[in-house]
Order: sequence, then C-alpha cells, then structure tokens
Amino acid sequence: MDFETIIEPFKIKSVESLPITTPEQRKDYLVREHSNVFGLKSQEVTIDLLTDSGTGSMSSEQWASLMRGDESYAGSKSWQRFEEVVRELTGYKHIIPTHQGRASERILASICVKSGDIIPSNSHFDTTRANFEFAESTPVDLLCKEGLSLLDPSDFKGNVDLEKLEELLKSEDGSKVPFVLMTITNNTGGGQPVSMENLKLVKALCEKYKKMFLLDACRFAENAWFVSQREDKYKGKNVRDIAKEAFRLADGCSISLKKDGFGNIGGLLALNDDQLAEDAKNLLILTEGFPTYGGLAGRDLDALAQGLIEITDENYLQYRTRSIAYLGEKAISYGLPIVQPAGGHALYIDAKTFLPDIPPHQYPGQAIVCELYLLGGIRTAELGTFAFGVAGENGENDTPATHELVRLAAPRRTYTQSHFDYVAEVLEKLVENKDKLKGYEITEQSKFLRHFTAKLKPLA
Repeated sequence: MDFETIIEPFKIKSVESLPITTPEQRKDYLVREHSNVFGLKSQEVTIDLLTDSGTGSMSSEQWASLMRGDESYAGSKSWQRFEEVVRELTGYKHIIPTHQGRASERILASICVKSGDIIPSNSHFDTTRANFEFAESTPVDLLCKEGLSLLDPSDFKGNVDLEKLEELLKSEDGSKVPFVLMTITNNTGGGQPVSMENLKLVKALCEKYKKMFLLDACRFAENAWFVSQREDKYKGKNVRDIAKEAFRLADGCSISLKKDGFGNIGGLLALNDDQLAEDAKNLLILTEGFPTYGGLAGRDLDALAQGLIEITDENYLQYRTRSIAYLGEKAISYGLPIVQPAGGHALYIDAKTFLPDIPPHQYPGQAIVCELYLLGGIRTAELGTFAFGVAGENGENDTPATHELVRLAAPRRTYTQSHFDYVAEVLEKLVENKDKLKGYEITEQSKFLRHFTAKLKPLA
C-alpha cells in the first residue's frame, strides 16, 4: 500500500497484561538482583527488550501446528514437515534439529574444533564465542572498517574484512582454521547486514584456501530483506530467493530458530559433509535426542516449520525493520548516540560515546541498562566489556571489548508503535539524566558468559 504509515501487518487475537511497577519497586528489585537485569522476574518488567530470542508471538497458523504435532519418537510427521521446509529453504543435505542455537554451536565445536584452532568471523556472538573458547580454540572477529565506525551509516556494516581474512588464511596460522563463520545479521556489530557480494567473496576465499564456509544464520530473513533494499543487484528481488541463494553459498549453517524461525524454542545444524553430519548425529543422540527430534517436541517442530514459511513475508519484514528505524530516529533526535543505520532486530546505544567519563572496566553500558530499568521498567542488554571483555586477574582491569553497546532487542510481532513511543520517552529521560549516571563494579562472576549471572554494585 502506498501510504506513509506502515501498519503492523497483523491483528491481535490474544493479549497478555503488561506489568506496571513503581520507581520504588524497581529500585528494590534491582538491588535484590545485584544490578543484573537477567535476574529480574518477568512480572517485574514492563517492556522486555533483553532479547529477541524466543520471546516473540506465534501466529494462529503456528498455534494450529502445535495441535497437529506428531509426538512419535522417531520419524514423526512433524519432523518430515520440518525437514522438507528447511531443505527447501537452505538446500543442505543433512538437517539436524536441536533444542536451540547454542546446542548446535556446541555440537559444531565438538566435531570440528580442536585445541589451538582459530575461528575467523565477521563477529562471533556471546554463546558462539563461549562454545569455541570452551573447546580451547580462539574466535577472531574480522569486522570491516565501516562496522568499526558506529556512527557511519554505511549499508553493509556487518561485512567481514576480506583483506584481513585472506591475510589470516594464507599465513602460518591458516592451517589452524577449520572453517570460516559468517554471522547474518551481525548481532555483535549492531544487527548490521552482510551483503551478498561479501558472502560470495568469502566463499571464493574459502575455496581458494580449502576451508569450510559456514553461516550463523539466526537472522537470515532480516539480512535478506536489507539486501533487497540496499544492494543494487538484488533490489526488488524476492526475499526468500535471496535467502536461498545465501544459504547455498555456504557448506552448512547453525541457526537458533528462536529468532527468524518465529519459535519460542528450537534450533538446527545443517551440513553437506556426510562424515561431519554422521559425527553430529552421533553426538546429538548422546546429549539431545534422536536425530528426528533433537530435543524438541513434535509440536515444536511443526510450529517452527510454519514459522520458517512466514518469516520471509515482505510485509512483515518491512514493518519489523521500520519499527526499529523509527525508534532510532527518535533516539537521534534526543541526542542519543546509536549504531547507524538502525539494525534489523534491535537498536544499539553507543555507551562509550554517551558516557565518555565512565571507563570500560566500570561498564558504561551496564549503567545505561540499569537506568533504563529504573526509569521505565525497560529491560535491555549490555553488549560491551561486561559481556565481551576479558576479566582482569590479580586486581587488574578487564581487557575491554571493541565497543560499549546497549542492545534494545524487539521481540517479533509483540509490541506496537505505542510501545515504541513509550520506550522513546524513556530514552529521552535517559538523556536528561546523563550526568547522574555512575559506573559499576563486579563483585562475583563466573568463568564463562559472566554477564548472565554476575553480581555488581554501583560505584559511589
């Protein structure tokens, strides 16, 4: 439709009440959880932008699929439908279901990675990085220079730096690289897309140096949408066809279907290599379940199959990306620095620029996370030194992350424009309170993925 207003391309069939809390209550809740919003109860959060993973709304057709679920242990009809949809979309020879993305990552790390290996990527996300580090390998981020400039509104800031990638592959360390992993869209880098040209050139490098090429394709549909809007050769091309082409450039993929599968649970690992697939299935049986259900109920497989059909609806993708862009425009008008252009699934605040007086080891992003919750009951996620930095030892400061970001990740088909207007008002209040914000220190942390469970306290 040729109107300026882009409406939500759905109507609401069932509703859930939003929790409304007072500032005093929110302060008490945050103190109780030692300033870590991961510990908050859902009934203590008004707008939950912590993650877009598994938090979206399913369609009526997906709910119908739940009732159609076949719970046979092996070879269920739900598995057959899931396999058919995934193969049509990706083209891969072996389809292996898992209960979520990090299970796929763990299996991939177990069968492909050995101690001392180097895993290059445009950017690894937190669980991907942790699984490879647990396997005693070194994940390396080789983001393009445009992606390193947060305020640069370039079209494809998720691209890998091809020169740096080839430099690694042709060096002595190249023998330690089992595969190249491309994340689409680039979550760590601000939800930024990767161009088809970049993917094709990565494929060419992998062929030249005889390396396997894999995708971390959690947000493949959003990436394909951006390609259809920004890459000259693909403008106007069908989004599903673009996604199919992207999948067929690679030798396999890992996907959390809690994102662009419209699922509340689920994942998959897909491979073309027969031996790797056999190794993966053997490990799957040991820890996840039989290869035709992989830790999922039949009803979930059925709902995911339907979700993978719906996700490339271009009306939905237009609304989805426009919602984030709308919030970004509001933020910029208040003087709040954000990663530009706005990502596909989330808005990213540049905490380092916003709070230059709070050093990385005092977690400026976490200061913003806590303030957004205290101001308006909005839960968000720090993606800076708290999440990605290397913990200091013997009283030394942390090794900082490349960027200090705060992610506002929007669940799919869940919030309307008025919800985003409310979030925008809270962002305006955040800017007004800027000079009052203080840093934080960690009082207790785990060795891996500390940001999920760490305890912090505000600095005086």
